[in-house]
Amino acid sequence: MSNPSALPAASLAASLNVSVPHSARIWNRWLGGKDHFPADRLAADQAAEIFPEIIDIARSSRRLLQRVVTHLTLGEGIRQFLDIGTGLPTADNTHEVAQREAPESRVVYVDNDPLVLTHARALLVGTPEGVTSYVDADVREPGKILREAGKILDFTKPVGLVLFGVMANVIDDDEAYAIVGKLVDALPSGSYLALNDGTESPERSEAVRRNERIGAAPYRSRTPEELVHFFDGLELLPPGVVSTPLWRPGKRARGKALASHCGLARKN
Repeated sequence: MSNPSALPAASLAASLNVSVPHSARIWNRWLGGKDHFPADRLAADQAAEIFPEIIDIARSSRRLLQRVVTHLTLGEGIRQFLDIGTGLPTADNTHEVAQREAPESRVVYVDNDPLVLTHARALLVGTPEGVTSYVDADVREPGKILREAGKILDFTKPVGLVLFGVMANVIDDDEAYAIVGKLVDALPSGSYLALNDGTESPERSEAVRRNERIGAAPYRSRTPEELVHFFDGLELLPPGVVSTPLWRPGKRARGKALASHCGLARKN
């Protein structure tokens, strides 16, 4: 079990630039959390005013994470997870879902926001049987991610790679596809790629443009067809790449399509 101490308050304050909106804190605002600053709230609320659907997308993505991790743990026997772009901890994080079903599961989170780091070190605590750890890295550093995650995960055994809401932060398509390719190539047969990201809509595009004007990072909304390319060479599980609420929603759920798509695929 990994539970490193949180960053000292002085170190955290020095490493944070609270005048610039950050995607993890904006997302936290949409989920109803409290870990955000005025610049984050401005960006989050401005986007939600232009694109109200974003609130449903954020919450739908969290529910999808629960469904995907539960399926991988119970249905596919996965006991190792690499969750990149984890964001700020909320309810039912990857390790909580996986270790609830299989306490021996090993989970490595990756993010590069200092506030995420200090929360992760303090709160993302695994079961005694399993391991929960954290890597401070950007998704654009796949080599570093794999090197550090390899200290916790056994890359000779299947891994569930989780990329939720992170690849849209990589604007260049070729770079984005290459990053995912490098991560998947490092995993053995029997591993899985779970990817979920926002897709194009006029309202989202306008919200992104306005937030970029106040310092938010660029965001590349892709079409569902463009998201399919992330799974090239892999076996997409039914129902393929679909709107986030429609991926195996369960018999009682009645989700509507949103401007967010996802898929789960196996490496053979």
